[in-house]
Amino acid sequence: MQKIVLITGGSRGIGAATARLAAQQGYAVAVNYASNSLAADEVVRSIRATGGSAITVQADVAVEAQVLSMFDKVDAKLGRLTALVNNAGVVDVASRVDAMDVERLQRMFNTNILGSFVCAREAVRRMSTRYGGEGGSIVNVSSAASRMGSPGQYVDYAASKGAIDTFTLGLAKEVAQEGIRVNAVRPGIIDTDIHASGGQPERAWQMAPQVPMQRPGTALEVAQAIVWLLGSDSSYTTGGLLDVAGGR
Repeated sequence: MQKIVLITGGSRGIGAATARLAAQQGYAVAVNYASNSLAADEVVRSIRATGGSAITVQADVAVEAQVLSMFDKVDAKLGRLTALVNNAGVVDVASRVDAMDVERLQRMFNTNILGSFVCAREAVRRMSTRYGGEGGSIVNVSSAASRMGSPGQYVDYAASKGAIDTFTLGLAKEVAQEGIRVNAVRPGIIDTDIHASGGQPERAWQMAPQVPMQRPGTALEVAQAIVWLLGSDSSYTTGGLLDVAGGR
């Protein structure tokens, strides 16, 4: 059976690294992006250049209609999904809770929580033996912030990832008898451009002294954990929350 993985937020950072590594492991890869089509095209080009199979699929995961269209495109172009990486997520500028407006909170929670729920729902409908599927694997990208709280900076982001931890635990138990495993990785300080999108492009290295290993992690180091959880080498692992945080 062809292994087919959809990676949300797959055009950059951890998502892009996961897409390339999954392709090396024999997956046909659907690279989701919200707006940066050029970056997604480059990830697909690099995969195809080494003999892999990949397509781009546009969708803002916070919009249900776009998610449904994305899954339909994967069905039509690659086949029935066997793996999902819920990686798409947003941060915002550093802020205290008493300065956060509802618009910011809705954007954060709609993308980071609602988007992951809806994508997982559609994946279960394709993978579950309850729906005639042959099983599969879901990996949610959470964050070490879920257990640290990110006070004074990103309490809303940390709370959204805390929800993803709970979602992972519950869904894993819900579909364990239907051939689906559900796990999460919790990256710590990782050197990607997500920090720039929050207005702090040097944040990863500025925070390195707070990490026991004294450096930020790389997107590839997180991708290696994700792809391990996707594959058969982790066949008895479900409901796991795997920290990739340098000991922090």
